[in-house]
Amino acid sequence: MDGMMHMLVTRPLPDAQATAERLAALGIASTLAPLMSRQTLAANLPPAQGFAAIAITSTNALRALADLNALSQLLDIPVFAVGDRTAHEARQLGFAEVEAAEGTLDSLVTRIALARLAGPVFYPAGRHLSGDLAGALAPHGLMVVTSPVYEMVAETGLDPDVATGLAQGAFGATLLYSRRTAEIFCALAAPILPDSRRRDRPMLCLSENVAAPLLENRFSRVLLADHPSEEAMMALALAFAREQTGP
Repeated sequence: MDGMMHMLVTRPLPDAQATAERLAALGIASTLAPLMSRQTLAANLPPAQGFAAIAITSTNALRALADLNALSQLLDIPVFAVGDRTAHEARQLGFAEVEAAEGTLDSLVTRIALARLAGPVFYPAGRHLSGDLAGALAPHGLMVVTSPVYEMVAETGLDPDVATGLAQGAFGATLLYSRRTAEIFCALAAPILPDSRRRDRPMLCLSENVAAPLLENRFSRVLLADHPSEEAMMALALAFAREQTGP
């Protein structure tokens, strides 16, 4: 490596590739180590009629709906997306009415509650839910019909080159975008990194929720994005790289 900052990207494909390209544009090299892969589930979806809105908390849900050939019947229903990137993907797929929250489940709940919907909410989700949308909207008198449409399957081991790089401190930082990814990373990195080595490994995290498993596993050099978005993660990566290598 030639003095250029080199980072480890742990998010699933195709998002990992998009992140690598954005890092490259900032002059940061990267290695992809997706810790999960998406599998579309054979979902038995409810009829679209009668839903007042669709809640989307991940672009993976949209990709799964496309895999299931379910988009055409849903495109006229208003979409509430968790953040800008998910909203952009929904518009690209042809949804006519899309509103973006601020990147967190709480902001999505608030946005949906303020819309004063006249019917139930359809929530195509992952098998492993990171938050309880239905429970959060129940006090607002809203019924949520949750359909698991995809599963993020955890990797059971690290690529040997990635494992060696981690052990040798070859990566200037590791980028983590979800709590479950952080949990998987901790499990797979534990045999490679003793506690004493974890303390000096920089971890760049999307949010406090993502960082929690790292702190529990004695990774103490944890930096948080200012906002749960890819833009904020890129700003964090660039600021960190400049701090380490100079402008």
